[in-house]
Amino acid sequence: MNNTLRISFALKNTYRVNSILYSLKQIPLLKKILPEKLYRVRGLKVFANILSAIWEVIATFLGKFLYLAVMVEGLGALYARTLVPADGLFLHLLLFLTVIGAFMNTYLFNPTRDKYYAIVLLRMEARAYTLLHYGYSMVKLVVGFLPFVLFFGLQNGVPLWGCLLVPFFAAGLKMVVAVISLWDYERRGNATNENKLGKFWWLAALLLLAAAYGLPAVNITVPPTFVMGIMAACVVAGLLSLKKICAFRYYPEMCRQLLSQFIHQMDTAGQATQKQSQKSISTDTHITSTRKGFEYLNELFIKRHQKILWKSSKRIAAVCAVMILGLLLAFYLVPEIKGRVNELLLTFLPYFVFIMYAINRGTGFTRALFMNCDHSLLTYSFYKQPQMVLKLYRIRLREIVKVNLLPAAVIGAGLSVLLFASGGTDNPLNYAVLLVSIVCLSIFFSVHYLTIYYLLQPYNAGTEMKSGTYQLMLSATYLVCFFMMRLQMPTPLFGGLCIAFCLLYSLAACGLIYRFAPRTFRLRP
Repeated sequence: MNNTLRISFALKNTYRVNSILYSLKQIPLLKKILPEKLYRVRGLKVFANILSAIWEVIATFLGKFLYLAVMVEGLGALYARTLVPADGLFLHLLLFLTVIGAFMNTYLFNPTRDKYYAIVLLRMEARAYTLLHYGYSMVKLVVGFLPFVLFFGLQNGVPLWGCLLVPFFAAGLKMVVAVISLWDYERRGNATNENKLGKFWWLAALLLLAAAYGLPAVNITVPPTFVMGIMAACVVAGLLSLKKICAFRYYPEMCRQLLSQFIHQMDTAGQATQKQSQKSISTDTHITSTRKGFEYLNELFIKRHQKILWKSSKRIAAVCAVMILGLLLAFYLVPEIKGRVNELLLTFLPYFVFIMYAINRGTGFTRALFMNCDHSLLTYSFYKQPQMVLKLYRIRLREIVKVNLLPAAVIGAGLSVLLFASGGTDNPLNYAVLLVSIVCLSIFFSVHYLTIYYLLQPYNAGTEMKSGTYQLMLSATYLVCFFMMRLQMPTPLFGGLCIAFCLLYSLAACGLIYRFAPRTFRLRP
């Protein structure tokens, strides 16, 4: 058992270290400095090992903190605490969200690359490997949750013993779900792949999510004593489930079944991406254009990709419109929430940075550009001429801005209407700031994604992403937008800063494209 533990963690660490070294090699400034025989340099491997250890600690705590800070504490702040008691709301949200997480992420039925290497390639004993890593994941869950549950729970008036119960409740519920899946495997012989949940499970998750956030909106929460009773029962049930998890006899067969699916996924990932991309193209032979040159090429592209561009944009706009109408109806049915919503609209505009990031179609647009256009045309020399690159950039920027403006206009106008309907404001400028700042955010993300696509063009001729820098930029964008949700600032101030930043960024991006894109917009080797 100790040997299995040592080898499995050494394997996982080696895989992670090599990934870190590969990512470092992809950074433009380091590419020329780092030696070709990068993986043999002991100093760099020690450095990567340190980064790997730091990442393991961060992964243990950061995800749990963000989960509680955003999904529970952050979204919980949207409700009027005078209507919903803080402790009741905190436990209510935790109950439903933990149930969703229990069957969507069990830790036992997740076929991963390191598990494939260990069990399939190195022939490690499946039962020992699975139980060791499952136990390690459960310990990380409890240790990572405990400090932040204590911090947020005590702030919301949850008793100390209730806060201490929460991490063990999450672990116990995951064990109960795991045992149910093991019984199902014994009965039917089908291993549950938590990465491929069926429609029933997704529907159940949506219903639970609606109950988590919808019920408090009408002043209904599960009583705290009942929630803590359920938690205690799940802890006991989890302890009883340990016997079945440890005594299960079919781990080798179950792992082979799950990992055979993983092998198939690895073999067909590129093909699946290309097929999915091809499905998004309209096959209507009557689609044409009267324009010339790159305008002709661009118009055909836009018309043939309606499914992932305008159709998606219209759906997002429709959903946003329905949500705004729903809030207006809530104002009529529950007038007490008007004051709280009015307060949020005047201080929580930074929250919409993340929302605009989430609905922006920039990444889908650039991926479709490469898969169905650039990966072929970049093989021609005329397509890489500076004047051609710049001309096509301007055309594409215009189109993606138009696509993203539709939902942005709906959200911006809707926020102004909600501000008026919830009691209005003494400063009429706030109405214009809400609309214009949301539109500017939409333009910013459109410029941002197209610019980093041209400056870091991440794909090779086989449509595989080969740029670690591009992925770092996407991750950095996500983190900045994510942390903006914690920022509170008066709407006029933040809106003005947002508008100014978006204008300056757009000008800077155009300058970078003009100077560097003719050299960087190339197929990767």
